[in-house]
Amino acid sequence: MAKEKIGGQKAARRKQRKKKGGITARRKKEFTFRGFTMEELLEMPFDEMVTLLPSRTRRTLTRGMNDEQKTAFETIKAGKKEVVRTHRRDVPIIPQFVGKRVAVYNGKEFFEFEIKPEMIGHFTGEFSMTRHEVKHSGPGVGATRGSKFLPLK
Repeated sequence: MAKEKIGGQKAARRKQRKKKGGITARRKKEFTFRGFTMEELLEMPFDEMVTLLPSRTRRTLTRGMNDEQKTAFETIKAGKKEVVRTHRRDVPIIPQFVGKRVAVYNGKEFFEFEIKPEMIGHFTGEFSMTRHEVKHSGPGVGATRGSKFLPLK
């Protein structure tokens, strides 16, 4: 019984320390890309913003895109449709795309996702996986000679 009282007193002191220390819930950290906030990225001229992107994306935008890439790029940027469906997996994501919904073809179906700020500098195909994990079950009946003696439960 003496231990319960001590434990109760310890708990009460701990609660007072927490209250005194002012421990509060964490607030969400604001997104920055290479030290710039989303507002600054959107206001930045296109040429200056391109210099912040990773090399592969930067090269795609500076060397120029083919006609299909340009069409997909402009369609996503305009954002007239609720969901833009495309087969182009090699369209670089820029800050103007954030918040838009895109469905990218993965060879079997269109995979739909919303573009988030963390996706800037990546390509659309990176978020529509083309391969999946193969999960095999046990050996089938008659698969091998050894499976002939497995109990069929």
